[in-house]
Amino acid sequence: MIQTIGIIGAGQMGNGIAHVLALSDYDVLLTDASNAQVQKALKTIKANMARQTERGRLDEATMTAALARIKPVAGIPELADADLVIEAATEDEDVKRQILADLAPVLKPEGLIATNTSSISITRLAAASERPEKFMGMHFMNPVPVMELVELIRGIATDEETFSAVREVVVKVGKTPANAEDFPAFIVNRILMPMVNEAVYTLYEGVGTVEGIDSAMRLGANHRMGPLELADFVGLDTCLAIMQVLYEGLADSKYRPCPLLVKYVEAGWLGRKSDRGFYDYRGEKPVPTR
Repeated sequence: MIQTIGIIGAGQMGNGIAHVLALSDYDVLLTDASNAQVQKALKTIKANMARQTERGRLDEATMTAALARIKPVAGIPELADADLVIEAATEDEDVKRQILADLAPVLKPEGLIATNTSSISITRLAAASERPEKFMGMHFMNPVPVMELVELIRGIATDEETFSAVREVVVKVGKTPANAEDFPAFIVNRILMPMVNEAVYTLYEGVGTVEGIDSAMRLGANHRMGPLELADFVGLDTCLAIMQVLYEGLADSKYRPCPLLVKYVEAGWLGRKSDRGFYDYRGEKPVPTR
């Protein structure tokens, strides 16, 4: 039975996953390469839960109990007794493989591992875990407390017990699981990111402005966010990483990342998290940068 869950990575995804797990009575061990990032995550979780309380979705007692279940820990060795560890680090295969290699010798033999990767091969990552039968993909959507879907992806060696146990966690936190095969970017990002990339090409080729493209898709396709606004929310570096995985993994030119997307990432304009992307967020309201 899964009760204690470790999370490696306290960024946007990691703090959201900790949030929903703690509200569902799981004990959470949260760690990150940066202790400052862990502290920032704890403040974010508290603020987000307080917002839910103000809106009547939580009561004070539930929030207090949930926050008490989240324990910051100094590093991977302190996850040794976790029943499940969720890797939620940056979307970089080398970084993820190193984390899994560090985790393998310390996690108890029966411990399960899931990766929150949004695009990278589960089978390849499983090979770095030294327990591929107890490893699988568990891809939450962003923002985690709000979005209802979690993609579940088996690697070639994932056993049925691991899949069932992780699926049970997903259901318990109130999310809807969707099974995806282990192909580049799975289901959601296989469809979503090429649309975002095409929107960047539309901007690059001068077909429309940032505002024009986003307004057209919000009003013409009934999307809640325009594709460029969405790219800024996700992070342009993450969008680029997923497109590179698709391009390299499927060897099809239709997945070639737009040069303008590459240029923005090279400039460090990564979207909301860096205050500039397709919009500039440093003023009172976002202003298009092109």
